[in-house]
Amino acid sequence: MAKAAKKAPVKKAAPAKKAAQAKSEAPTKKAAAEKKTAAEKKTARAKKAAPAQGAAAVRKAVAPRKVAAAPKKATAAVKKVAPAKTLAPKPPKNESGTALVRRARRINRELAEAYPYAHPELDFENPFQLLVATVLSAQTTDLRVNQTTPALFARYPAPEDLAAANPEEVEEILRPTGFFRAKTKSVIGLSKALVEEFGGEVPGRLEDLVKLPGVGRKTAFVVLGNAFGRPGLTVDTHFQRLVRRWQWTEETDPDKIEAAVAALFPKSDWTMLSHHVIFHGRRICHARKPACGACPIAPLCPAYGEGETDPEKAKKLLKYEKGGFPGQRLKPPQSYLDAGGRPAPPLGAG
Repeated sequence: MAKAAKKAPVKKAAPAKKAAQAKSEAPTKKAAAEKKTAAEKKTARAKKAAPAQGAAAVRKAVAPRKVAAAPKKATAAVKKVAPAKTLAPKPPKNESGTALVRRARRINRELAEAYPYAHPELDFENPFQLLVATVLSAQTTDLRVNQTTPALFARYPAPEDLAAANPEEVEEILRPTGFFRAKTKSVIGLSKALVEEFGGEVPGRLEDLVKLPGVGRKTAFVVLGNAFGRPGLTVDTHFQRLVRRWQWTEETDPDKIEAAVAALFPKSDWTMLSHHVIFHGRRICHARKPACGACPIAPLCPAYGEGETDPEKAKKLLKYEKGGFPGQRLKPPQSYLDAGGRPAPPLGAG
């Protein structure tokens, strides 16, 4: 009985020991499970991220090829499209009238500083010579007219002389100016009108000048502004081109351009404004290859970039005194010579 009593507690203690051992092992298994679960989640996240990283790597590898190709396309576009749209933004379409006036007048002030010696580029000694020379300047250069008129005025110095001239002889003199038959008819006709209606004197009124053969508003204002000191705008091809390029007006008719630009400036500025604009159009702001990189009004110009913007390359495009070449006149004003301008060569001098 005693031995049985001793064995009984042993049998009862075994479950208790196993339970205690199970209890001690439970947290360990639970931690291991949690650790395994965390590891599995981490592995899953890594696998999930792998394709994204691979795609990013692919994108990074492809990106340089796209960037390398872009400049070639951009360069091709610049060659086909005028760079003005990309190099300099145009003024807002809703530019107020006041802002336009201020910009236009500032441009004129800048041009006045650039061309303090601006002058009419036709040689003349009196209103009659200026009138005839201006009529002859249509469809040709002032330089060609200046090379031609010395012989004309030497032979026909007054309206009375030209009115009685032999048309064929006048045609031969005027041949270098082009359209010489039509111009001969105009200068002989206006000379006869001066003799018959104005006593051989050039009238100083617009309404009288425009009645003469071959004389329009442009020619009339050249004569009024430079021979009589009466303000007027000379809306020639250079003037028309530049004021539209500067967005002073969108008009294309010369009379409407004249009215639109006249409204931006006081009347006293009109004559010199014409000289400034025409000088700039002939020297820097050319029709086909404007020298934008050498332009004194580039910051104010909505068309900046239509021409060469590199300063060194732009200098090679300059004409007349800005580029070191002879000017338009055989006998220019002293102020022009003092500024470094050179007289033009006579006809036949090359």
